[in-house]
Amino acid sequence: MSEPLNALTITLFSEILTVEQLLRNSLTRVLPKGMEISHFSVLNHLARSNGERTPAQLAKSFHVTRGAMTNTLGKLEWAGYVHIRPDWDDARRKFVAISPAGKQARDAALAAISPVLSSLYSEMGEEKVRGALPFLRELRVRLESDL
Repeated sequence: MSEPLNALTITLFSEILTVEQLLRNSLTRVLPKGMEISHFSVLNHLARSNGERTPAQLAKSFHVTRGAMTNTLGKLEWAGYVHIRPDWDDARRKFVAISPAGKQARDAALAAISPVLSSLYSEMGEEKVRGALPFLRELRVRLESDL
């Protein structure tokens, strides 16, 4: 990789990492008390999927270890936001579903973060947002294929 291209690539990824950190900070400040971005992400995933998932499936979807997902699910179960049940055919496996309280918590979190995201969207404009999506999607797909 040539030096100018290397510098450009490093600048790109530095920007992406900085944006990710700033966005996390902005969203964490407005999430309901005690909720973390990882909690919201799992609740949102379960709410949108309309079904049960195994902890292993969730870990794969979020590109985290099974241990990290187990930790997140334990906190969500303790809060009453998810139901975790054994697989009746294989006791080694479990299934996770969002609870009614989890749906309410997800909706409250979505209501809290929506103004932040709407403001960014309004400031940046639809054209820039739409223009960024193909590059970001391609980057995600390429990075996923490296795992």
